Amino acid sequence: METAVTFIALGALLLIGMLADEVGHRTRLPRVTLLILCGLAVGPATLDLLPHVLTQLYEPLSILALSMVAFLLGGKLSKLHFENSGGTVATVSITAVAATAVLVGGGLVLFGFPPALALILAALATATDPAATNDVVRQYNAKGPFSDTLAGIVALDDVWGIVAFALCLMAAQALVGTGNLDALYHAAWDIGGAIALGITIGIPAGYLSGRLRSGDPTLSEALGIVFLTAGSALWLDVSFLLAGVACGATVINSGRHHSKPFHEIEHIEWPFMIFFFVLAGASLEPANLLKLGGLGLAYVALRTLGRLAGGWLGGKLHPDPAFPKSYLFGLALLPQAGIAVGMALVAAEALPHLRLEILTIAIGSTIVFELIGPMLTAHALRKANEIGH
Repeated sequence: METAVTFIALGALLLIGMLADEVGHRTRLPRVTLLILCGLAVGPATLDLLPHVLTQLYEPLSILALSMVAFLLGGKLSKLHFENSGGTVATVSITAVAATAVLVGGGLVLFGFPPALALILAALATATDPAATNDVVRQYNAKGPFSDTLAGIVALDDVWGIVAFALCLMAAQALVGTGNLDALYHAAWDIGGAIALGITIGIPAGYLSGRLRSGDPTLSEALGIVFLTAGSALWLDVSFLLAGVACGATVINSGRHHSKPFHEIEHIEWPFMIFFFVLAGASLEPANLLKLGGLGLAYVALRTLGRLAGGWLGGKLHPDPAFPKSYLFGLALLPQAGIAVGMALVAAEALPHLRLEILTIAIGSTIVFELIGPMLTAHALRKANEIGH
């Protein structure tokens, strides 16, 4: 009976996703927001309609969906792409992370919050949600220099975010007298190991895939590379997201005999994204919003301001006539999800006396930014005149 209920629930979720897709096409609402709201409605916090066995599948389904997103983002980092907009990608990604961290951390200290807490929240604020941003771009069929550059920024953003988190965690531990180099070692292994793994798998994959049949890799080849990279990253305890990006970038630049190495993944990615976003919505607890208080409001406001300022500053430092409204980058980078929560869990373990504040802000703000972030990303794409081209 449990198996029957699970299959019924999976079928219902796919139909809900199809309905959300249709509503999204007929309105200006991103389907990501609609799916998260559906998950919130059927989750334990409200109607509690999902079987327990399905909620247990959230982690493996999330890893699978995000691994596909990572490969597709890595495929955007081709040599040609960097020749055209690489300077803008690097500049905006770095300034967005730096401006967000400085404004959130500095602002919270000025508001009277403990410096150690301000440092941790500043690092959490730099994390983004590549899955939500990428799906909004695909939903609206957005194409053009802004969309292409945005994909590159999202792919690099979390690399700088992990570095910022390691440095901020070390500084926070030093302030409370528990400092050590563990955070820096972990970040170095997380980033360096993931990139090395992605390149190691990507070089032979780029050369060998697509050889059995002339042209681009088959679905079996593409999924085999995705599974192999994600599993190896989990086994080695490195970031499977960064490993996927590195492998995708390596394949697109080394496999000269095909032009769209992961095109087949795009055909099957959406069902997994439906499960990911609905179950993500089901895991949210709206009661956390009530616990945010003044600290939460300040965090949300400062992070939003930091993103806007970082995008604007990046555009000024690396002016590009194709992007007259550079502040739109910050607007498109507001979604925030799993990586921030993961950072919060690590920080809460390292600083147990700040555990309640860190986890409350991380989880509560995720609800805010996951609901409004995709809508602001869609708005930025409209302002850039790249929707439906």
